[in-house]
Formats: sequence, C-alpha cells, structure tokens
Amino acid sequence: MRKRVLTFLTAMPLLLVCLVPLVPGEEWRVAVRQVTFGPKHHFFGYIGHVGTVPWNQSGRYIVALQTAFQDHMPAPEDTADIVLLDTQHDYAVRKVAETRAWNFQQGTMLYWNPAAPETQFLFNDRDPATNQVFCVLFDMAAGPEGRRVREYRDGDTPVGNSGVAQRGGYFAAINYGRLARLRPVTGYPGALDFTAGVAHPENDGVFRIDVSSGEKRLLVSFRQLRDLVRPLRPDVDSMELFINHTLCNRQNDRIFFFVRGDFDTGHRLDIPLVVCPDGNGLTMLANHPGGHPDWDAGHRLIGQRGKEQVVYDTDRQAVVEVLGAAGVFPNPSGDTALSLDGRWLVNGQSQKNSNFYVFFCRSDGSHLRSPTIDKDHWKSGELRIDPAPCWNRDGTAVLAPGIAPDAAKTRQLFLVTPEYPTKHLERKS
Repeated sequence: MRKRVLTFLTAMPLLLVCLVPLVPGEEWRVAVRQVTFGPKHHFFGYIGHVGTVPWNQSGRYIVALQTAFQDHMPAPEDTADIVLLDTQHDYAVRKVAETRAWNFQQGTMLYWNPAAPETQFLFNDRDPATNQVFCVLFDMAAGPEGRRVREYRDGDTPVGNSGVAQRGGYFAAINYGRLARLRPVTGYPGALDFTAGVAHPENDGVFRIDVSSGEKRLLVSFRQLRDLVRPLRPDVDSMELFINHTLCNRQNDRIFFFVRGDFDTGHRLDIPLVVCPDGNGLTMLANHPGGHPDWDAGHRLIGQRGKEQVVYDTDRQAVVEVLGAAGVFPNPSGDTALSLDGRWLVNGQSQKNSNFYVFFCRSDGSHLRSPTIDKDHWKSGELRIDPAPCWNRDGTAVLAPGIAPDAAKTRQLFLVTPEYPTKHLERKS
C-alpha cells in the first residue's frame, strides 16, 4: 500500500517539484501556501481547464484580479485592477490595467495569448459610455508599463472573450449582456444586451474572432439552436436561451458549449454541444458530461457519468474510459482541470465552508486529497467561491481561491502543490 500524508503548510516556503513515479512505501504530501494578502482581495476567477493558465510562459508572472470589495456584484462603474504577481519576488503585486467587465466566478476571462504567452494576455472590458462589452489584447512588452495593443470592438454585436483556442489564432465570444439578464453569476451587470427581448435571435450565439485580424464570424445562432433542440424539448419555444462554457479543445478543431434556458427552474434546459470552429458539425451530445468538463486529447472530454469520472468520446458519443476507482472523486462533476501535459487531473470539491482538491495520476491511478481551503460563508449564489483549480505550465501546482485567515476574511489566492519526499525530488532547473 502506498502511504499518503497530507500536511497543511502556510508559513513555510513552497517548493515546486517535478513529479516522478511513486515509490511504494514512501510518504508524500500536499502543501498549501497563501500567496496574496489583504487588505484588497485577489482572485483569478476561472477554472484552469482548456489551457487557461494564470502563469506566463516562463512562469515568472501570474495574472490576476484585485478588488476593493467582495460583498456585492460589480456595478458598471466598479473597476477591478488587473495585476501581475511576481513569483521571483515573493508574489509582489503590480497593477497593469483596469477592467469594467468582470464578476467573481469567471473574473474577466484572463488568458495568456498562445501566440505570445510570455508577454500578451486577453481580458474583457466595457465602454463606460455605452456599456458595450469588448475583448482587449494587452502586451507587457509594449512600452515601459505595457499597454493595450488591440481592442476587439463591434457596435452592432458587442461580445467578449469566452474561451481562447489552445493553440492560438482565435477565441470564442458570447454576449455577456445576455448573460447578465439570464445567468447573472457569469454575466457583467448592466452590460448592453443587443438582443434583449428576443428569445432566439439570428444575430447572436457563439462567435469566433481572429486574434490577429479581428475578423469576426457567427458560428452558431440561437435560432439554429432552437431548431436543433426543439424535437427533444418542444418547450424551447417559450425559453430565452443563453450560452455558457465555450471550451476550445487541444487540437483547435472543436468547441464545446452548453445551451441553456430557464436554468433556475425545475424544468431547466441544459444541453451540451460541440461545433467545429468553421461553424460546421454542430452536434448535440447524448450524454451530459457534468457542469465543468475539460478536453482530453483529440475529441474526448473528461466529465461525469453518475458517480464516475469518465472520458467521453464526442465523435463516438460513448464513454471510453473510467478514471479512478469508486470513491476517488467524491463529486465527479466538480471543477475538473487536466494538466497541460495530460498526466494529472485535478478535481476541485466543495465541503461545507471549504474547498479541497483530488489529484489523480493517469499513468498509475494514484491519487491524493489536499487539505481544505476556507471559503467562509461564500458557499452559493453570485459571490460564491468555487474550487476553480488552475494548473501551472509544468503540471506541478495549481492556483486556487479561498478566504485568508486574516481579521477581514479577505478573498485571496493559494498555491496547492503535491510534493514527494526530499530524497525523491527532482528540483526545477
């Protein structure tokens, strides 16, 4: 039997390690370290799936958000600071920009640009005069303080980034004003909804925007989705539809998303679909993969089937692998994220007033459960703290949100790191 010891380290320096094969009989542990501190709040705001990595290419900087409050959804005039945490200088915080398009669950959809991951990242913003949402490309290397090098604006159909292609080139985009009305937890309050009052608009849905040229294309409209879904759910005609979680796969040739309606009622519509990035191949999936799946290699999703964590082939429409023995993942529908090298899966779980993480090694089935991270009373609603684990680029640690043990109970960021005994460590160069 492998022996596992879990320790909660908050005061000691955190040692990041490269993971090596387990040695039977050896102890290993999970360390947790708080890396941001009050009085302001700090968070990343999204799950680290589909290549959503807070670290830049070299690993020196983590991009995050900084706010002065956490007790209400942001009004249009409430800005959040976009900051860089310097990992070489004790995670020192440096503000580089501001945004008016953000929330506590998904932040502002921060993504490092895969074409220039050392210095460029994308985020959403809104025009203070019109409340139109748009995406921004920011370059740290442009000038002494960095600057916005492009804004993806469109006055007719204003949308924001909802998921960057993992190999770069384009990002998916959706109408965050529509989400503010129909799914506030993932929308930007007060953002302009250019299809307000239209249940199934032909000019809104899932867009694709080219990062270099800014060319924009509507891939799937709500009208198409209504017509596709109607044979399964005739009541779709009475619903205002919205879209969540546009997830681009590792090969850049599929986009997963949910079409939803009446989500907070007993007869919610919640249907998973995939589409090619040219708009072809729109397909409903026969099985629901849980609320927060991640892409595996090819056209396979990691998600949930009942109480199992599974791999689902979206082409064959079949489960092709079960991950872990029974009980390894207490909630397979938790916030799942696969490391960039595909070796490790982390599943974030909620437990009363805290979150914890299950790390699963795909090569040998070994697994660890982390210590808990406090989330105080932020358990539900629009201000909740979901587990939302985000891998670093080496697959050696995840960034996670939580409540700090300070008097003000501020929202902060923590590193959660599986570690081996010292004699089996391979230190990072």
